[in-house]
Amino acid sequence: MRLRGVGRRYGLGGPWVLRGVDLDVPPGSLTRVQGHNGSGKSTLLRLLAGIDAPSAGRITGRPRTAYVPERFPAELPFSALGYLTHLGRIHGLSRAMAARGAGEWLERFGADGYAATPLAELSKGTSQKVAVAQALLAAPGLLVLDEAWTGLDQAARGVLDTAVTERAADGGAVVFVDHDPRRLAGVPARVLRVADTRLEPVDHAPASPAGPRVRVEAEAPPGAGAALPTDLPGAPVHDSDTVATGRRVVRLSVAAPYSDALLRALLTARPPWHIRAVTTIGGPQERAEAPQAPREQPAEGLPRPVEGPEGKA
Repeated sequence: MRLRGVGRRYGLGGPWVLRGVDLDVPPGSLTRVQGHNGSGKSTLLRLLAGIDAPSAGRITGRPRTAYVPERFPAELPFSALGYLTHLGRIHGLSRAMAARGAGEWLERFGADGYAATPLAELSKGTSQKVAVAQALLAAPGLLVLDEAWTGLDQAARGVLDTAVTERAADGGAVVFVDHDPRRLAGVPARVLRVADTRLEPVDHAPASPAGPRVRVEAEAPPGAGAALPTDLPGAPVHDSDTVATGRRVVRLSVAAPYSDALLRALLTARPPWHIRAVTTIGGPQERAEAPQAPREQPAEGLPRPVEGPEGKA
């Protein structure tokens, strides 16, 4: 997705809120947008989501997009489950898939007990869980989040943190605004600032993700040479490289939410790598387990996820 020379103002002759914005939003990217109140952050997100049209410039290549607004319209005449199923249908899911996905996301956010409750009767926190769930249930190509963590309890914020990084690890683009500077600290590939109608990069963004990491020890298959798969997600750190019994063994560490995608890339390589051990590092306790993946054939499934302090890695 590309923005070229994009500007936005409200009303004929009104002041420019944004002007001259050039931005590429590639698949798998995770972008944080900063700026003071009224700087134009929400306007930029509405342009990205296709809610507003630019007053100048062009936006091209927008993928299927899901958007969580700053304020959720809770007066809609649906139950929580009915609303999510309806939105899933709009996103192109079958009714059965939409209903199943809606139930799964409500359960994941701890709101499954409110599935039959009308939206207008939900608390602000539960309404926000529904707002976030509708954006996630169809795995959009672009996920746009405007203060989506506001109103969520701590557990639900952790679920959303994980869901955001999972979406990026699986190839979706994510752009978000959040008032907490610690939100996903170090995980976004870039941080941008809206100031004086312009969009500019923020220098010295944290380089390493906070929170637990997962270290994967993998053994190269026969005939694979020294080459790792080229599509390793989450920018894994190459910790070490040894040769044992004629085979290459590497250790890679990655932010915990990217661990499943990293394992998938290794196990589905042609030929697949053999996973020797998976270890959670940086949490209260370090744990390791050896997945039961075959040596010479791709695994039918992934190893059981490692549990970190915030839940599933």
